[in-house]
Amino acid sequence: MEIAQLRALVAVVDAGSFDAAARVLHVTPSAVSQRIKVLESSAGAVLVRRAKPATATDAGARYVRLGRQLDALLADATAPEQNVAVPLAVGSDVLATWLLPALLALPDGVQVDVRREDQGHSADLLRAGAVMGAITSDPEAVAGCTSEPLGVMRYRPRASAAFARRWFPDGATVAALTVAPVVVFDRKDELQDRYLAARSRAVLDPPRHHIPESTTFALAVRGGLGWAMLPDAQAEGTVVLDERRHVDVPLHWQQWALRTPALDAVADAVRAVAASALRR
Repeated sequence: MEIAQLRALVAVVDAGSFDAAARVLHVTPSAVSQRIKVLESSAGAVLVRRAKPATATDAGARYVRLGRQLDALLADATAPEQNVAVPLAVGSDVLATWLLPALLALPDGVQVDVRREDQGHSADLLRAGAVMGAITSDPEAVAGCTSEPLGVMRYRPRASAAFARRWFPDGATVAALTVAPVVVFDRKDELQDRYLAARSRAVLDPPRHHIPESTTFALAVRGGLGWAMLPDAQAEGTVVLDERRHVDVPLHWQQWALRTPALDAVADAVRAVAASALRR
């Protein structure tokens, strides 16, 4: 295989079509098609689903990841004095609570391209080859990656004092949790349901507000829109509804096994801040 073939594959997957990839690469669509056909012949598998948008097959995803890895290595090897971007997958709560000091500690010349993704799904971006590293709740290393524990984020059921007085006068009873409005981040957010399942054998489905931005999410809870599972770092202005129960989310750092100096710098900064920000 050739790097030009891998770059054509990456461009098609990123741009969504052969024509768009040709514009990105400044070649003709037929040249893009020919490069991918040769690569598929070498791989012995179909690598691209010819649909709208074009997407990588399972086999193609491995080649996309390889193409991104080779480009990252070439960037570090051939132009170490220039800025190098490291794409990362990070959950909103991590972004809002403890990641910034790690980013501020990065050396000059290392840039980050943060992709927001729920920590339960951020490893999917590693599998697709879209990012070089991820802070994820998935401990199992993605193929071609390494995984190490960072620590635990603890979430507790919290609400404003006024909301607690109105909806939970007798505490976080099952009856109160059935009717009290709850704030949920998005449709992937399972933290509140995990707590509700621990409180009742029945499936509870209280009224829900969806607020898909971490800082606004915490402000909504403090303002009395509903209760939610908040990390300790966002507890200001709230009270704990249930002192006996919490939800712990273990976090892991996953990154390409094929390392670069820029990726190593990001990993070192993440580890250093996580050591003091997270529970062990």
